[in-house]
Amino acid sequence: MPISLKNRSEIAKMRTAGQLAAEVLEMIAEHVKPGISTADLDRLCHRHIVEKQQAIPAPLNYRGFPKSICTSVNQVICHGIPSDKKILKNGDILNIDVTVIKDGWHGDTSRMYHVGQPPAHAQRLCRITQECLYQAIEMVRPGVRLGDIGAAIQSRAEANHYSIVRDYCGHGIGRKFHEPPQVLHYGEPNTGLPLEAGMCFTIEPMLNAGSHHSRLKPDGWTVVTRDGRLSAQYEHSIAVTESGFEVLTRRPDEPF
Repeated sequence: MPISLKNRSEIAKMRTAGQLAAEVLEMIAEHVKPGISTADLDRLCHRHIVEKQQAIPAPLNYRGFPKSICTSVNQVICHGIPSDKKILKNGDILNIDVTVIKDGWHGDTSRMYHVGQPPAHAQRLCRITQECLYQAIEMVRPGVRLGDIGAAIQSRAEANHYSIVRDYCGHGIGRKFHEPPQVLHYGEPNTGLPLEAGMCFTIEPMLNAGSHHSRLKPDGWTVVTRDGRLSAQYEHSIAVTESGFEVLTRRPDEPF
């Protein structure tokens, strides 16, 4: 499938969807605290997307996924299914992944949350993961190759003694949830597809405190670290512009 280059009008629609997704992550922050279930968080996000934003939560029923957001706690790398049985406790770290469809266009983003007061090593993993994402975003401009971005993420992660998950990656986005190209978070400089203005994709590095190896649980969705150590992820949807980049899912407190 060829890569879809978006025009200004289409990017404007993606910006709208992206800002709605960012708003969900802002809205839910005050509810992330010890004692709440991940299913409660899912219900709050679902109502906000459907009732307030008049939009569609893309994960719901996507290839059979049963909920409106992904909630990945501690050793869960990605695609955690919200559950009434999963009660957050002090010291947890949590990734909430939100994708909103508005007028047929997708906005996809995720961030980490501290539940109460996580230990210093868990907070550091979250911080370095976000730094890897931000460094990668700052590199985006026409002519840069995807391998350059992957190599930069890998280098920063490994310099901080973390590993990069290899089984899951970023992806093109637009009218479809997942489009070409794949955006790997590891690689070699001067390799891979050169970026062009109009490309839209996610960058979503997943860093593990231990080995990069993952394991898919029997539910067919939840991906965990094989060694049981912590994992963290941050994600944004990006548009390549003529002179650089636009973060379509930017939150108000972010630097770009």
